[in-house]
Amino acid sequence: MTRITDTMIERAAEFVWLTGSTLVQRRMAYWLGEGDRDAVLAAFAGHRTVDGGYAFAIEPDVKGHAPQPLSAMAALEVLDEVDAVDQELAASICDWLLRHTAEDGGVPDLLPSIAAYPRPPWVEPPPQDRGGLLTTARIAGILLKHGIEHPWVAGAAEFCRKAISEIDTTHPYEVFSVLRFLEHAPERAWAEAEAKRFGALVRDGDLVLLDPANPDGIASPPGYAEEEFTYPCEFARGPWSLAAQWFSEEELRVSLDRLVSEQRDDGGWPIYYRRWNPAIEQQARPGFTLSALRTLRAWDQAR
Repeated sequence: MTRITDTMIERAAEFVWLTGSTLVQRRMAYWLGEGDRDAVLAAFAGHRTVDGGYAFAIEPDVKGHAPQPLSAMAALEVLDEVDAVDQELAASICDWLLRHTAEDGGVPDLLPSIAAYPRPPWVEPPPQDRGGLLTTARIAGILLKHGIEHPWVAGAAEFCRKAISEIDTTHPYEVFSVLRFLEHAPERAWAEAEAKRFGALVRDGDLVLLDPANPDGIASPPGYAEEEFTYPCEFARGPWSLAAQWFSEEELRVSLDRLVSEQRDDGGWPIYYRRWNPAIEQQARPGFTLSALRTLRAWDQAR
């Protein structure tokens, strides 16, 4: 069964044309086959800072013009989406990351400069003497995927291997990043073994809602919104994902059907994480909408 339909796409595109930033609209046009990579990169360039970092809400929750590692992560995800992670552009991001990397080889998720701008009230700069796995693992995974060579990559990869091996409790956002690293780590036997272990942590730790009709069956992770659950297709965004083996065909089917049903009357998909300002929902939903379409297409194309 094909889940994604022309009507669904038309409604989602109309929502993005109405509410999306220039960058998200360019990304939507590219995904539709109606735009090109250069147009995405032109909009993307507006988020670059003079020192080689990225800012200006490329990650909707991170405001202001001070670059942040979390924003660099969001920037690389956009480049990966349009297959534009080349050596020159990636090296400039790595140069910036290297200036903010802790001795352990990881980069903190946020820098102290985040405190000068509007932000979620629960967000404070983490200790700067250690790296954050959430940001480092996802960045390193994308760079490894594209064969980027830079001193930062080797140190970050070593940090990730050590940190991942030591984890015995986790949360969904961290798992998303760990998966990105494991999917592209060169040590395949180790990566596949760790992926299997993380699958058990996700299932045994009730970090995934397998039955959308029974949300009372598990609690949202600490720090998450009351109704912020994670579903199998959010971990396994395509059949190529290591997380696809964590779930049965039926569990994936149910979660994908739920994703289809979540499209709203305005054509967009909702967000469920904690909203700290009324503007966040409008700013974040266009990107979430494109992400939902990408997941549905990835699974449809596997049929």
